[in-house]
Amino acid sequence: MRTLVTGATGFVGAAVARRLLTAGHSVRVLVRPTSNLGNIADLPVETCIGDLRDPASLARALGGMDALFHVAADYRIWTPRPQELLDSNIAGTANIMDAALAAGISRIVYCSSVAAILPRPNGESADESVQASSAQMIGLYKRSKFLAEAEVTRRIAEKGLPAVIVNPSAPMGPRDAKPTPTGRIVVDAAKGKIPVYVDTGLNVVHVDDVAEGHLLAFEKGQIGERYILGGENLSLRELLTIIAELVGRKPPTIRLPHAVTIPIGYIAETWCRLFGGEPMATGDAARMARKKMFYSSEKAKRELGYAPRPARDAIADSLRWFKDNGYI
Repeated sequence: MRTLVTGATGFVGAAVARRLLTAGHSVRVLVRPTSNLGNIADLPVETCIGDLRDPASLARALGGMDALFHVAADYRIWTPRPQELLDSNIAGTANIMDAALAAGISRIVYCSSVAAILPRPNGESADESVQASSAQMIGLYKRSKFLAEAEVTRRIAEKGLPAVIVNPSAPMGPRDAKPTPTGRIVVDAAKGKIPVYVDTGLNVVHVDDVAEGHLLAFEKGQIGERYILGGENLSLRELLTIIAELVGRKPPTIRLPHAVTIPIGYIAETWCRLFGGEPMATGDAARMARKKMFYSSEKAKRELGYAPRPARDAIADSLRWFKDNGYI
């Protein structure tokens, strides 16, 4: 199987490329001229220079391919240049899906996110059946992933795009080189830089389980369906406690009320717009934290045979990689 992978230089994309190689796929990866190739330097892949905003380069990348795994995304909760994120996540997704239709690609796995699925109230786990609108998406990243997924589902319905959608939760594990916003929590907590917590939660999954879920969706998923690739629901306090235990620190015991964190986030954003840098907290992140981002992967387990490992294993592997590579 000749397969193009986008985003393979990134965290999830690199794990997907590795899993496809072990499954016998011949892998080509789409990379930008400025991409850091460290995550794929040891992989027997063919590289193809291109950009999601350049349709001609996508047509070249898809030439001779049988399958597409579109994993690339701009995963930032905050950016001083929001149009860049929108262009990559929404327009870029539309561009590569159109190029895949034109190239006659027979099977596509599109990596969306649980960010496109509205959390349920009261800490209940959301699943693939939750209906939402773009107006309900808090923050630029969530809105962009919701609208990008809508581009895919519209092409499935109207043009017969042969795509299966997967929605990973919060991945952790090796090769989170940037790191991602989730990885930053691990690094900062391990360094003792998160002395307080808020009453929120997230679903933690090992990045290699996400990669396995992509392959399972490719082999067993139904066209037009979406599958949450999650792991274990943890409150933020539980997550920070596990990190503290693994690195030998004391976990935070002071809980901040949400009413305090929201203005702090907006002040931090304003400071960074004026003086540069990336805020430790943002207004949107604080607003998102008012709900626990808990999700259920029962559909993927039932229909795909998906079997994620415990969250503690993902956190431990993440810490090990960050320590080995000088982040901690």
